[in-house]
Amino acid sequence: MTPRLKERYLDKIVPALTAQFEYKNRFQVPHLVKVVVNVTTKEAVADPKVLDVISDDLARITGQRPSRTTAKRAISAFRIRRGMPLGVKVTLRGDRMYEFIDRFFNFAVPQIRDFQGFSPDSFDGRGSYSLGLSEQLIFPEIEVSKVKKVFGMNITFHTTARHDDEARALLAALGLAFRRK
Repeated sequence: MTPRLKERYLDKIVPALTAQFEYKNRFQVPHLVKVVVNVTTKEAVADPKVLDVISDDLARITGQRPSRTTAKRAISAFRIRRGMPLGVKVTLRGDRMYEFIDRFFNFAVPQIRDFQGFSPDSFDGRGSYSLGLSEQLIFPEIEVSKVKKVFGMNITFHTTARHDDEARALLAALGLAFRRK
């Protein structure tokens, strides 16, 4: 069964973006390649078992087991050694990616307190967009009474767009609410 957001992309968003940017071929229309959900915490330096708790919650949110991320170099001021585990990340592709985005846009984002929209300036110049969340409690998969640790996360949307305006139009059509300037 195809995710409903993917069906909407193919049926409505592709023709709309083709008309808006005057593409000659439907394969020129930008699409999502992957979504990366990343959590890094300084508490992992003192207690590496914190990553197990974060990993369980992140697996529940994304539906995929996260992989550990490690320090690339030593930083003595922060007591970090090279190779020390500092966080976890999940890379979502295909149908799982569309299902996660659908749940995120429709169920999690409305739970954010005092939400005015995400910043339209967080593009990297090559069509990728990153946003940060301060807590995982907004996701419906998380039971507040069973939470052992509250943590924030970074979510990055990687697209095939060549410019930020194409990626902004794609993400807005998919349902990402941008703040008005």
